[in-house]
Amino acid sequence: MLSKSAQKVQDALTKLDNAYEVIEAAESTRTAEEAAARVGCSVGQIVKSLVFKGKKSGKAILILTSGANRVDVKRIAAYAQEKIGRADPDFVRERTGFAIGGIPPLGHLHPIETYVDEDLLNFEEIWAAAGTPKAVFKMRASELEKMTGGKIIQVKQEF
Repeated sequence: MLSKSAQKVQDALTKLDNAYEVIEAAESTRTAEEAAARVGCSVGQIVKSLVFKGKKSGKAILILTSGANRVDVKRIAAYAQEKIGRADPDFVRERTGFAIGGIPPLGHLHPIETYVDEDLLNFEEIWAAAGTPKAVFKMRASELEKMTGGKIIQVKQEF
């Protein structure tokens, strides 16, 4: 039996007619490294869900990035057309309905502006958080844009 938050994600997946299944583990999957170790994939196949806040508008902005990448905040700000900052835990929970460390790519309380890291499309399968720091689900990377309504962009920092 899934926890309440993980069940919300499973319900969102079912509503989209996807056969994806949420898995809850006994161990943490809070970080990309922990998640990759638990499910046996590369860190790059883990979807990190990062929530930012528009400094002028106050809107929530969700970045779905490869676990191997660091987000270029200035690049995201250009897409969002305003300066952005990391959202605090209360704002994240209020906008998404989930706590940091378990934010899924879908099933949020409110619509959220979403950007998808183009590097995730280099993989056939990816793993995303499913509502808690111990829940994940596997999906086809090619379906992430459609499932989330996100815009595919380059998000990683260039060094």
